[in-house]
Amino acid sequence: MERVCIIGTGYVGLVTGACLADFGNHVICVDVIEEKVAALSRGEIPFYEFSLEEIVRNNVKEGRLRFTSDLQGAVRRSRVIFIAVGTPSNERGHADLSQVLTAARDIARSADAYKLVVQKSTVPVGTGAKVRDVISANLRRKIPFDVASNPEFLREGSAVRDFMWPDRIVIGTWTKKAESLLSEIYRPLSLSEKPMVKTTVETAELIKYAANAFLATKVSFINEMAILCEHAGADVKVLARGMGLDGRIGPKFLHAGPGYGGSCFPKDTRALAQFSRALGYDLKLVNATIQVNQRQKRLMVEKIAAAAGSLKGKEIAVLGLSFKPQTDDVRESVALEIIRGLQKKGAAVRAFDPKAIPNAREILPRVRYCADPYEAVDGVSALVIATEWNEFRMLDLAKIRGMMKAPLLVDCRNIYDPYAMRAMGFEYVGVGRGEFLRTPRKGGGKAGGAAKRSAGR
Repeated sequence: MERVCIIGTGYVGLVTGACLADFGNHVICVDVIEEKVAALSRGEIPFYEFSLEEIVRNNVKEGRLRFTSDLQGAVRRSRVIFIAVGTPSNERGHADLSQVLTAARDIARSADAYKLVVQKSTVPVGTGAKVRDVISANLRRKIPFDVASNPEFLREGSAVRDFMWPDRIVIGTWTKKAESLLSEIYRPLSLSEKPMVKTTVETAELIKYAANAFLATKVSFINEMAILCEHAGADVKVLARGMGLDGRIGPKFLHAGPGYGGSCFPKDTRALAQFSRALGYDLKLVNATIQVNQRQKRLMVEKIAAAAGSLKGKEIAVLGLSFKPQTDDVRESVALEIIRGLQKKGAAVRAFDPKAIPNAREILPRVRYCADPYEAVDGVSALVIATEWNEFRMLDLAKIRGMMKAPLLVDCRNIYDPYAMRAMGFEYVGVGRGEFLRTPRKGGGKAGGAAKRSAGR
């Protein structure tokens, strides 16, 4: 097994380090924050990710995984070094590579023998060459080294599973030695016949951006179809199923809603658009994906306001704060943007999320955070489902109906059946449910006025 160093103990770095240790490698994870290193050494995880804590604790106990702030010592004791630091968007949308290049410089100044430096962070094409140049310029003596690209495809909430049972492993290298060494690290996955895509560093760098941009485009496309459904009196859920059953399209990422958010899609689509412009080419489809997504978030606030009437002075309950279920991550969360929009229109917001309240509170302090969904809905004028946590599918809706001042449910994730909600006495507003909006109620009459007002938005 290999001696591995991971620089960065954020989401990608920690999952990568823990899982590589579980493969049997000896892994050292490096972070500059001493308190974080001490907490991780005790098995305390700074974010929520299903089953990660157990894997970290088991491998620390077995001596295969440890944490340190001594980067020089970790680099010298390792042959393979993964760079897994942040690459956030800067003010113009470009990927900020300062942490990556700083890590490359520090590796060079610490190296005392051959090293394989693996770029794990999501970076634009050409970053591998920059890393190679920085290392060459900062080596204290002539030492052989290689640079590789090994992009991650981890979904928050299922990251451990994604690492252990990936769709593919992408290995981008410039030399056979680097390819052989990196392939050996992933040998446990090759034994289970997981596909390995072996290519150049440049192609590997672009694969991650292209994949995320394509998935983001699917999200924006189905949200465009949702708007069309509301105009045409069609149901986007049935439309999406009809599309998704086509094997050339597939059902994933065809769920109409408030738009995409999180740590990857917004950042990566912006970076890809900016990178292409720097090369003199305008990616029109990617730019349209970004624009549609921004519009969709605004439309959700308009949809809620149209259904509830004037929001000034009203209390609105929002269930869900994280950008997706099974994580406490609120980075670019659409739920938080909806809350901001409601507050700008004069509403007071009460909110609940199973995991994300501490992180949301740091960003939006002027929200009443509640202990459970029922506290959140007590006496409110509308309930908004902003994140599709499974527990929100199993609420006691009769109880909620009785606790609300007005029985308005705006389901931004389409987790409930419109007809069942209407039968229970709710005024229900979904996304792209135009068929419901135009279908007569049982016993005569049309759908409620507030629901009709949301049509076509």
